[in-house]
Amino acid sequence: MPMVDDLVIATDFLVTAKAAVRNLAVAITETATPSVKKVLRRELDIAIDTHDKIAQYMIKNEMYHAYDIKEQIEHDLEKADIALKMAKK
Repeated sequence: MPMVDDLVIATDFLVTAKAAVRNLAVAITETATPSVKKVLRRELDIAIDTHDKIAQYMIKNEMYHAYDIKEQIEHDLEKADIALKMAKK
C-alpha cells in the first residue's frame, strides 16, 4: 500500500506545481513594474523546472503515463478500484 501514498503525494505535488506555473504566468501579464516582472519570470522558470522534475519522477516510477493514454486510463482505474476497496473497509 505505500505506493498509493507516494502516488497521492506526487500527484498532489504535480497538480500544485502546474497551478503555480499557471498563476505565475497570469501574474506576469497583470504586472506593470519591470522589477516585479523579472522576479515573477524567475519564479516561473523555477515552477516549470519543478513541474518537469515531478513529472519525470512520476513517469520513471510508473505513476504517470503521459505518453500512453490507454495505459494511464488503466492505471487510473486500478487506483480507483483500490480507493473504493479502502472506502468499504
